[in-house]
Amino acid sequence: MTLQAEARDLVAVASDPEGREIQLSTPAAGAWVRMRDAAAASGVELVAISGFRSVARQSEIIRGKLAAGETMDAVLATMAAPGYSEHHTGRAIDIGCPGIEPLTEGFERSGAFLWLQAHAHEHGFRISYPRGNAHGIAYEPWHWCFAPG
Repeated sequence: MTLQAEARDLVAVASDPEGREIQLSTPAAGAWVRMRDAAAASGVELVAISGFRSVARQSEIIRGKLAAGETMDAVLATMAAPGYSEHHTGRAIDIGCPGIEPLTEGFERSGAFLWLQAHAHEHGFRISYPRGNAHGIAYEPWHWCFAPG
């Protein structure tokens, strides 16, 4: 994994259930809206679950997991260390869909995931953590990153 710069140019693309803005970098936000709308035109609903996350917030989440009794090895198997998360760039988005528990492997059995596999690349998105990925991060079918080109 490489050190990731923290985004500064952010745009709100949705709100989470607690009312907090879900933000992406301006280019990623535009691509997300186009992709979400293309999916909707195909009868598929894509829901933004999480976007930009600061280094400080990443640290806070890890401290919470450690305080709850998880080991550092277990935590780092499911999320990047502060400074190394694609979420810091504002280009990563966690995607869900109605009827599937968010941030679970169950997402891979959804029509939304199948649509993403077939079409996300057309909008500049790629899955970051497929099974057996080189980063050693657990499989995350919901985590997609805007990386055009």
